Amino acid sequence: MDLHISSEVSVAENEIELSAIRAQGAGGQNVNKVSSAIHLRFDINASSLPQFYKQRLLALSDQRISKDGVIVIKAQQFRTQEKNRDEALSRLAELIRNAVVIKKKRRPTRPTKSSQQKRMNSKTKRGRTKDLRRKVGYEE
Repeated sequence: MDLHISSEVSVAENEIELSAIRAQGAGGQNVNKVSSAIHLRFDINASSLPQFYKQRLLALSDQRISKDGVIVIKAQQFRTQEKNRDEALSRLAELIRNAVVIKKKRRPTRPTKSSQQKRMNSKTKRGRTKDLRRKVGYEE
């Protein structure tokens, strides 16, 4: 069973290292005796991903990616190992998918002439209103 990233890209199961560990936090007696959390390790450089995917992943500044190019994901949200395993795999797939999305370059915009004019008119009107509140015959 492979992890499908897109229609043409998938990751083989043997490239993903999954290990069960004890979860942290509250959970009563169960948390101390059952290894329900999943620790996922995925080596980007040793994977069969296309070169473009590898470059984009390694360029990410994500705390889950080590300096050696290994993605480490810890899933411990659920009480069962199977659900945590599915959660870890889906997070890995989402990370890889988001890495290859090319964001549109932002072009800075300028305010329109009419919006600038409206702003200046409203400031003038506000100033006139304040002038009318002054005492009659008052000079600075």
